[in-house]
Amino acid sequence: MSWIETNEAIFRLSVFVAVLAVMLLAEWRRPKRPLTRTRRERWRGNISLTVFNTLTLRLFAPLTAVGTAAWAQAHHVGVFNVLALPEVFAIILTLVLMDLAIWYQHKLFHQWPWLWRLHLVHHADMDIDVTTGARFHTVEIWLSMLIKCLVVMMLGAPVMGVILFETLLSGMAMFNHSNVALPKQVDAWLRRVIVTPDMHRVHHSTRFHECNANYGFNLSCWDRWFGTYVPQPRKGHKGMRIGLAEVSQATDASHILGMLRLPLRWRILQRAYQNNKETQAHEPSHRHIQKPR
Repeated sequence: MSWIETNEAIFRLSVFVAVLAVMLLAEWRRPKRPLTRTRRERWRGNISLTVFNTLTLRLFAPLTAVGTAAWAQAHHVGVFNVLALPEVFAIILTLVLMDLAIWYQHKLFHQWPWLWRLHLVHHADMDIDVTTGARFHTVEIWLSMLIKCLVVMMLGAPVMGVILFETLLSGMAMFNHSNVALPKQVDAWLRRVIVTPDMHRVHHSTRFHECNANYGFNLSCWDRWFGTYVPQPRKGHKGMRIGLAEVSQATDASHILGMLRLPLRWRILQRAYQNNKETQAHEPSHRHIQKPR
């Protein structure tokens, strides 16, 4: 058993802190957009929700994705264990196939109304920065963990592969949600393989066809292959509006209690649904291609 497996918590925490520090510094030195709300106001809610979600998972979740992988390996459950694949090959397949599973899960959370009620908490943030990457409703976090455990069990994913995937998931979420202005050539080169901040920022637009695009968190190929790729926002990165047009109150967008009760705000949900129908009817269905700004 490797050092990473025996020291999973230390490894994941170290990577998390390192990526967070780098992205915070990058946001401070090279911000892409001016913020519409103060960091203190937004971070208080986003970080509080993240801590609350982490504690509920640690205290009440019967099994984590890593624990599921260990159980599947011990009981020879899952495709990789049945086929007895070499560990290196199984780890690579785990990273790729779980990435695809998260992409499809993300798409479903946009398409199914009852899942969108939960996921809109993530999109209600009126700005987007490194803290947005961990801002999710508690019920969505639990559902996501359940889905990951099911995928891990079906694959028979190795423990090392799942640890690396979970570490990659949190690290890339902070990276592609960051408010960082990458040089255009660097962004163009990186997005050939991975999701960049500019690519994912389009997904947080208030425009219907931009919000329902660019679902990837790590590999950028899935959106290209499945026709959900929008290169740039129609109004440019500095002119686009981020968040949800139906959520404008700070209590709904920035306070933990407002975020937790947001899926129950029926008037907001009904108005959002109606606006989406009207926007979908009037907006062209083609993907917007223009030079980045």
